[in-house]
Amino acid sequence: MSSVGAAFRLARAGWVLVREGVVAALPGEELSGMPKFGWRVARLFTRRRALSYQRGDRLARAVVRLGPSYVKLGQFLATRPDVVGNDMALDLALLQDKMHTFPNAEAVHAIEASLGRAIDDLYANFGDPVAAASIAQVHGADVAREGTTSRVAVKVIRPGVRHRFFQDLESYFLAAHLQEKYIPSSRRLRPVEVTQTLAQTTKVEMDLRLEAAALSELGENTKDDPGFRVPAVDWERTGRDVLTMEWIDGIKMSDLAGLAAAGYDLKAIAANLIQSFLRHTLRDGFFHADMHPGNLFVEANGTIVAVDLGIAGRLGKKERRFLAEILYGFIVRDYHRVAEVHFEAGYVPRQHNVSAFAQAIRAIGEPIHGQSAETISMAKLLTLLFEVTELFDMAARPELILLQKTMVVVEGVARTLDPAFNMWKTAEPVVGDWIAGNLGPRGWLTDARDGTKALLALARQAPDLAARTDRLSREIDLMAENGLRFDEATARAIGKAEARHTRSGRVALWVIALTLIYIAWKLL
Repeated sequence: MSSVGAAFRLARAGWVLVREGVVAALPGEELSGMPKFGWRVARLFTRRRALSYQRGDRLARAVVRLGPSYVKLGQFLATRPDVVGNDMALDLALLQDKMHTFPNAEAVHAIEASLGRAIDDLYANFGDPVAAASIAQVHGADVAREGTTSRVAVKVIRPGVRHRFFQDLESYFLAAHLQEKYIPSSRRLRPVEVTQTLAQTTKVEMDLRLEAAALSELGENTKDDPGFRVPAVDWERTGRDVLTMEWIDGIKMSDLAGLAAAGYDLKAIAANLIQSFLRHTLRDGFFHADMHPGNLFVEANGTIVAVDLGIAGRLGKKERRFLAEILYGFIVRDYHRVAEVHFEAGYVPRQHNVSAFAQAIRAIGEPIHGQSAETISMAKLLTLLFEVTELFDMAARPELILLQKTMVVVEGVARTLDPAFNMWKTAEPVVGDWIAGNLGPRGWLTDARDGTKALLALARQAPDLAARTDRLSREIDLMAENGLRFDEATARAIGKAEARHTRSGRVALWVIALTLIYIAWKLL
């Protein structure tokens, strides 16, 4: 029944996308066969008024009708241009995460249930919501401490959002499995794995304790950084469904007129934003991955304060070295070195030729050097780079794609503040310092120290490794003599699982087909 329900929800979502003109807005003229016939049928069922809207507006209207979980799906897919394409990713990135507020009584109930204390014991005053998104809404409140009252922001999970999301998640998994089964060309995009990533990231985002931990970690990393910080967390008043943090008094970075009227140096703010982001990425390997203007405030002293850390990105040492070396390689026009870095990192399969890959990299780099520095976009460079790597079978790297998406957003914000923004000149102090510290003599010493630690750790594990190797060797010998065998229970379980999967797929397809026939009959 779960599969049947997922199929009905999936059919409803498809119908909404058709009626709001989202399907009709796709480049159907480039299709052929049944896909093109389906696109033409979708155009017939599109509401006439929807045809007058831009594609992004159609998508936004459809998502609002489908509910909060589809807003989150759209925002997630905006980080995966490798899956939905660059144009669609840009449209999805513009989705407004603004939903209707829910009553104070429901927020109070969620807070009291999460923290196990009465609302009056927690806050001296608990106000109305000031903002509402797909997963949570924010209230203003006051906290009394030692005779003084301080203002706080209280983020509360939307009631029922977990249940609704995990219901819709069944539909997403059904669509992903059907796509992999019936559209072989889509398998390289690994739709089921993409859906699993969505499920995991949203689980994290729906536990506000984890967002609080991310704020705390970024706060520690940036405590000595000039001109950037995040709100302090009130851990006593934070739980799974509620996050209490410092109230930020400042002007949103989306309010350009307000920033200008307050007398801020917009060019300095743009430079500070980019340098802060690169510092977090290269130095710490941990960055705010949702830095759109609505999540950035500027305080009276010019400090940038980033809020809403539900989505964060991490880069390992290898990925940070990869990023720094390719940026430096493009700066000095060493395209062969850029290509070598891709192979050394294991991102491009070894069967490809390094020189041929370097040639493709040159096709990106040379046009850049013919432009003025103010017009060169680092984000666009990374986008072109990832497009080229697809030609050389580079598998999708979620951490790099999230970095690319965030860099596009951050650089876009900087250019709205300063249209003549010079990305390379601004980034050079941070990137250059990181390269000097990690790829020069200091970096060699650090690598040697880390290597020595790894060898010592391996030496301590040597007895256990030897015992496991001996046990594995004996098991392999037994398999060579007797073959690989399943016990009866295992074989029976595999048979049942395969039968259930096949049956569920057939039922889902019949339900979708009957639903579409019913809708068409009602309309005609």
